[in-house]
Amino acid sequence: MKTHLNALLRAMLFTSIAVAACLLGGNSAQAEPSALPADVTRVAVVFSGGHDTEGVDHGRPVVLIAAALGVKTEVFREAFSHVHPAGPGSGGPSDAEARQNKAALMNALGKYGITNERLNEVSNFYRYASWNGGIWKNTPATANALVKNGAVVGYEITSGGAGYTTPPTISVPNIKAPAPKVDLSFGKDTQSNGAVSAITVP
Repeated sequence: MKTHLNALLRAMLFTSIAVAACLLGGNSAQAEPSALPADVTRVAVVFSGGHDTEGVDHGRPVVLIAAALGVKTEVFREAFSHVHPAGPGSGGPSDAEARQNKAALMNALGKYGITNERLNEVSNFYRYASWNGGIWKNTPATANALVKNGAVVGYEITSGGAGYTTPPTISVPNIKAPAPKVDLSFGKDTQSNGAVSAITVP
């Protein structure tokens, strides 16, 4: 009975914290911290990773590009299969090759309402020098673990960041806690595309 009561109280605490965070908009933008019970403290978490890609995409953040264009990942992946990009150190495609690649993409994506201007905008935003160890534009997320009696009872997102393709790993300094479930949100706004939208205690 005591164990059940403790679990219930823990769930109620986490729910109240999560509701407060949502009301403050803490999932995707900088938010003012909500008031916490006196016995709960905030500990800034450490994010790592979250920028993996599928092997078939050869390092391209296809999940982000597709979301920004408003199509499914599979749709953009199929469209890009008709493109023949220049390899590293080649100086880029010739003008003729660039026109052919653009025509191939527009032929596949135009029927989804994607204009040439929007394709250029999104492509330029996520273009990066992969052979130099670079990565596409991204903004790290920030969040706090809510700790009570040495255990993590919830998480508070202060900024969702952007540019994540896979859920990042979260660790809490000096606290042993099971890995939380991290959800991402994707959309047409490149400034919030691939943001951390929820962190849930397992």
